[in-house]
Amino acid sequence: MLITLCGRGGSKGIPGKNIRPLNGRPLISISIDVAKRFAEKYQADIALSTDDEEIKNVAVQFGLNTNYTRPEMLATDVAGKIETIADLLFFEENNRNKKYDYILDLDITSPLRTFEDLDSAFDLIKNDSNALNLFSVNPSNRNPYFNMVEQQPNGYFGLIKKGEFVTRQSAPNVYDLNASFYFYRRVFFESGNAKTITERSLIYVMPHLCFDLDHLIDFEFMDYLMTNNKLNFQL
Repeated sequence: MLITLCGRGGSKGIPGKNIRPLNGRPLISISIDVAKRFAEKYQADIALSTDDEEIKNVAVQFGLNTNYTRPEMLATDVAGKIETIADLLFFEENNRNKKYDYILDLDITSPLRTFEDLDSAFDLIKNDSNALNLFSVNPSNRNPYFNMVEQQPNGYFGLIKKGEFVTRQSAPNVYDLNASFYFYRRVFFESGNAKTITERSLIYVMPHLCFDLDHLIDFEFMDYLMTNNKLNFQL
């Protein structure tokens, strides 16, 4: 297994967010720590994709070294995550002279995942030989069958998904991708998939709070929860 962490420099929403202090430590260190625990159990390798020397230097302080530098074409706002992971995967396979069966990508900016989450999710994909990948989710607070609308061809607005549901509880369960982690079988990167969601994707439903750091207020909220011991689980 290869565990990947991808973090480019030059974030516009939260400057320097991959190494910004969260609960008194660089953000990236949280993902490095759980990656090292998971790697120890499954004899996995850990790899970092970044174009930023400062991110590399901080990673080294927490035991993650790399000989890889993300190509400039993959360090832009429009570069896709799949092609970024694939480039790192092929580099590591060539560099280490081995071929990985699974790839686990840990998103640095969505760190509220536990070792137990990763362990349980890995069991799910291992036990479904047809699955190409798996990604983490949370139950959604909004439901397209009940309280989400879009513009219709006639210019008026209606529900995104049609149904006769009169309560949110009676509508089908839907989920939010929380961007925390993704498992891929190696064949995923040989199938020409450009997006994470495929016809053979599994989900792992987080049993606790998890959200991505898109905006500065997200960072401040997560820092508050962690520094004041408001999370009901241990990272």
